[in-house]
Amino acid sequence: MITKFFTPHRVVASMALAAVLGFAGSASAQDKLDRSLRDGRRAGQTQHVIIKARPGYSAWVRQMLAQNGMSIDAELPSVDGLAVELTPDQLDKFCGSTASLGCSADVAVSSSSQISRIESRIDASSTVLGTLGVAPALGGGFGVTVALIDSGIYPLPAFGNRIKAFYDFTRGGIRRSEPYDDYGHGTHVAGLIGAWESGPDLKYRGVAPSVHFVGLKVLDQNGRGTTSNVIRAIEFAIANKQTLGIDIINLSLGHPIYESAALDPLVQAVERASDAGIIVVTSAGNHGANADGELGYAGITSPGNAPSSITVGAADHHDSVTRQDDRLAAYSSAGPTWYDGLAKPDVVAPGHLLTSELSPTGSLAKAYPRMKKRGPSGRFFLQLSGTSMAAGVTTGVVALLKQAMPELTPNLAKGVLQFTAIPMHDDEGASFNLLRQGTGEINAAGGLKVVSRIDLSVTDLRTPWVKVRKTTRIGGESLSWAGNIVWGDNIVWGESIFYNLPIWDLNIVWGDNIVWGENITQGGNIVWGDGAGDNIVWGDNIVWGDNIVWGDNIVWGDNIVWGSNIVWGEGLVTPSNTTNATFDGDNIVWGNLADDNIVWGNVDDNIVWGNAVMLPDGKGGL
Repeated sequence: MITKFFTPHRVVASMALAAVLGFAGSASAQDKLDRSLRDGRRAGQTQHVIIKARPGYSAWVRQMLAQNGMSIDAELPSVDGLAVELTPDQLDKFCGSTASLGCSADVAVSSSSQISRIESRIDASSTVLGTLGVAPALGGGFGVTVALIDSGIYPLPAFGNRIKAFYDFTRGGIRRSEPYDDYGHGTHVAGLIGAWESGPDLKYRGVAPSVHFVGLKVLDQNGRGTTSNVIRAIEFAIANKQTLGIDIINLSLGHPIYESAALDPLVQAVERASDAGIIVVTSAGNHGANADGELGYAGITSPGNAPSSITVGAADHHDSVTRQDDRLAAYSSAGPTWYDGLAKPDVVAPGHLLTSELSPTGSLAKAYPRMKKRGPSGRFFLQLSGTSMAAGVTTGVVALLKQAMPELTPNLAKGVLQFTAIPMHDDEGASFNLLRQGTGEINAAGGLKVVSRIDLSVTDLRTPWVKVRKTTRIGGESLSWAGNIVWGDNIVWGESIFYNLPIWDLNIVWGDNIVWGENITQGGNIVWGDGAGDNIVWGDNIVWGDNIVWGDNIVWGDNIVWGSNIVWGEGLVTPSNTTNATFDGDNIVWGNLADDNIVWGNVDDNIVWGNAVMLPDGKGGL
C-alpha cells in the first residue's frame, strides 16, 4: 500500500501559518521570512521585501509603514502585498507583526534562456512545426491574445499590427509606450509563438502566426527584473483580461524557489490568473545539469512551481521531424519542486538551438553576435536555447488549442497537453522519468484532435464527450500518447480527458483531491510512492531541499548528505548501514542509504526514513 507523507517543509509552513492566525504559539519574525530574507538578515543586509498582509489588514500595514516614514515601491493587491525596502530591524518589526502573514524577498528574476556552448546549427521553425505534427498555417491562433511578460517585443514586420498594446514596468509605475525590446529575449520568444513570415523566410514562421500580443515589459536591457514587477504585470493582465482579450500568459522567466508555493507571492499571482480563466505557461528553468554535465533534480524555478501553470522543460529535436532522435536538453530543470514535492515539469517541448526573431536594438544579439543567423532573405535572426524557448513553442500550441476551442480552461489545456504528449526515450531506449520530461513532449496534432472534437453538450460524467484514437502520425510513424496526466504528485491513468469532469472547470485547483469517477483509475504516487519502472524517483540521485543535487550527493533542507555520510543539524554519522536514529536537540541522524526505497514523512508524529523510525520521545528504533 502506498502511503503519502508530508515533508518537513509542509509541516513547518503549516505550523507557522497556524501561529500567525492564533491557532498555535506566537511565531518569531524569522519564522515568517523566506529563505532568502533569512540569509540576508543574518548578513545584516537591507533588502527589497514583499510584505504579505493578513486578509483585511493591508490598510493597517500601509499605515504602519507611513507612520515610520517608509515608502512603498509597489502595491500588489492580488496577493495583499506591499513591496518595500527594509533593514534587518525593520524586517523583525513589520514581518513579525500580527498584521502580516510574513515576508518574501522581492528578488531578481531573469530569462530562462542560455547561450549554448555547443556550435550553433541551422534550424528551421518549420521543422519544429513538423515535429509538433502540424503544418505552417497562416491563420493559426487567429482570435487569441497572448500577454508576453518579458523584455518586450520589437515591432518587426513579422508581428505586423498584431501587438495590441505595450506597457513598460521597468521605469517606475506602469507606462504605456510604443513597443520596444532593448534585450531581445522577448522578441525571440514572441517569434516562436507567432511570427508571421512569408517568402524566403517562411521556415521561421511561428507556431500560431495570427495570434495577437500584449507586451508587458518587466526585464531590462540585461534580461533582469524584479518579482514585484512580474506580479504587477500578471495583475495587469488579469484586470485587463476582458478589455484586451487576454487568453494566455507566457512567463519565460523565474527565480530560485525560496518558500512553499502556498507562500510564494509570484506563484500565488499565477494562481489568481488561472482562477480568472487565463492559461499560464511557465518555463521550468535551466538548472538540470551542473558545469560538469552531471544531471540533478529539484532545479525547477518559481513560478514554474505554480500548481496550475503549464510548466515546460526543453527538448532537443535535432532539426528533424521524426521523434526518434528527440532527446531531453541536459540543462532542462527536473522536479520535484522544493518544499512542496510537486512533480514538474508538466511537459517538454522543442527548445534547443531554435532560430527566431531578432531585436535590432537588443543587447543580447550585440553581446553574442555568433548567435545571429542570416535568413534566405538576407535578414538576420537569433538562435537561442532554453526552457524559455520551449515555453514559447508551447504557448503557440496552446493558442492553436484555444482557437479550436474558445471554452478551453487552464486545467483542460494542461490535461490535454499531458494526455496527448509523446513520451521521450534516451539513447538506450529507456523512457526518461516523469520528473524530467513530465508526461512527454507536446503533440500539437493530438491536442487539436481532442479539443476540436469535444462535444460541450455532453454533461453526463459517464458518457464520453470526445472519442479519438490515442495515436498521432508524425514523421511517417504512428506514435502513442502518454494517456495519463499528473495531478499534484499522482499519476492519473484512464480516459480522464474523454469525459466532461468537474476537474476541467475553473473552480478546481490543479492537484486538489478529486473524485475521478468510474472511468478513471488513480495510479501511483510519483514522488513518495514505491513506484515502478520510470516512476521511481529515488535511486542514485536522491534529491530534496534548498539546493540542486548532483550525482550521489543528497541535499535535504539545509542539511547535506554526502554519499554514505549523513549530516543532520550538527550531527555526523559515517557508517553507511546506520539504521538506529538518535536525537539530541537539533541534531537528528537516521536512515539507511543502502536502500533505494527511502521515505520521508510524518505520520502521527512518527518520522520514517528507510528502515529507521523516529518516535515522538526522540528514541530511534526499528
